[in-house]
Amino acid sequence: MSRRGWTYFLAMAVIWGIPYLLIRIAVRQLDPGVLVFARTAPAAFLLAPLVVAQKQLPTLWKNFKWIAIFGVVEFGVPWYLMATAEKHITSSLTSLLICCVPLFSVVAQRIRRTEGAIAPRRLLGLGIGVVGVAFLVGLDLTGGSITWIGFMMVVCVGYSIGPIILATKLKDVPGPTVVVGATAVVAFCWIPWDLAHLPAHVSGETWSCLAVLSVVCTAAAFLTFFELIKEVGATRATVVTYVNTAIAVVLGIVALNEPLTAGIMVGFPLVIIGCVLATSSREPALVT
Repeated sequence: MSRRGWTYFLAMAVIWGIPYLLIRIAVRQLDPGVLVFARTAPAAFLLAPLVVAQKQLPTLWKNFKWIAIFGVVEFGVPWYLMATAEKHITSSLTSLLICCVPLFSVVAQRIRRTEGAIAPRRLLGLGIGVVGVAFLVGLDLTGGSITWIGFMMVVCVGYSIGPIILATKLKDVPGPTVVVGATAVVAFCWIPWDLAHLPAHVSGETWSCLAVLSVVCTAAAFLTFFELIKEVGATRATVVTYVNTAIAVVLGIVALNEPLTAGIMVGFPLVIIGCVLATSSREPALVT
């Protein structure tokens, strides 16, 4: 992977390592559907002037079908299911389940053949990454249930399909155009539900979480993610979920005073090794 690709990759790792903590705080006062609207609507309003200035409205309308589908499968449904699941299962388990995304993407790639053949080295990297994540968060399923785990599997499917849509159907559409269209569609669709589930009170802490989730973790994140996909491809881009989990664990240690366990000390290096192998562009030359 190029230096430019690694820059986007590391930026996404940080940006998408934050939401787990913020969502956990926000759902204490907000219905998951309200949270989806609060993340998407501001992002649409923030980027709309840029799309207008770039005269991309005709492009948005021409590609509206796939932009809408992308919005639904990438965050319209997944964000609601994830926020709902986080009310019932631990953030550690959530992180572990999200790390199934690269594996789902590999399967989708093989079915659709959207990229070239997957080298054994990259498959090995994916496997090492899974083991590292298991050490990081622990294989403790006692706090979960089949329903919420099922919710997270649907999230993983959405997160796997979204990048493929970007890489195949929307590859020539500017990032801001896709974000504005997708977030606007999702926000609009959630309005009827949200009107019946408005919170009685929203604290300053929750408002702060919403601001970061919308501006940084949605608007800025997806613009960066589009560039990452263009640079490294859809399958490699999803490997960022491994580092997201590592970031989430570090935030737990720093912000919530969680212990630095042996699993973290062993798992974090494995995650890094797995990412390096899974994002490698080719197999090493054979020595004969």
